[in-house]
Amino acid sequence: NLYTQEYKKGKPVNSLTIAGTSDKHGTYVRFVPDGTIFEHTVFNFDTLSNRLRELAFLNKGLHITIADMIENKENVFHFEGGIISFVEHVNEKKNPLFPGVIYFDNEDDKFMLEVALQYNDSYGEQIFSFVNNINTVDGGTHVAGFKSALTKICNKRAQAMNLLKGNNLSSDDVREGLVGVINIKVPEPQFEGQT
Repeated sequence: NLYTQEYKKGKPVNSLTIAGTSDKHGTYVRFVPDGTIFEHTVFNFDTLSNRLRELAFLNKGLHITIADMIENKENVFHFEGGIISFVEHVNEKKNPLFPGVIYFDNEDDKFMLEVALQYNDSYGEQIFSFVNNINTVDGGTHVAGFKSALTKICNKRAQAMNLLKGNNLSSDDVREGLVGVINIKVPEPQFEGQT
């Protein structure tokens, strides 16, 4: 069936009703900002597109369409590769040092973890981290743990291959030219920046 419901100021105006039949699935949301709540009621299509692209990367196989009916613009986002596609997208205009993206994932009844990374020939690092689809720009224990583990495993491998002459590689050395995405889903997260 096709269901519909309307809300105003966060509260339902009516109950969930059947508006017809359909063989399609998914959710369609139409949102009109309330000027009594929001200071600015005009949205930036590019800003919203970037965020929705990010969500499509983080949720492998999800289709997201954004349309600006006034400017006649539309973007459709769908990435079967998930965060692998995210890393490839970031490295699009760079020179990756190896062709494939390194990818790990693990899941149990409570937690889901994905990590994708690839090195390029630049000097900077770009690590994107997300918890429950929220960009954790200030990092967190998941990012600190990732950096520490990456440094440890690179040094262990370099020692095993006799590549080091004296000191171990520093964390900064190991992350030079790195593009990485950490995607975690956890129940009841607590974000430092939340009030």
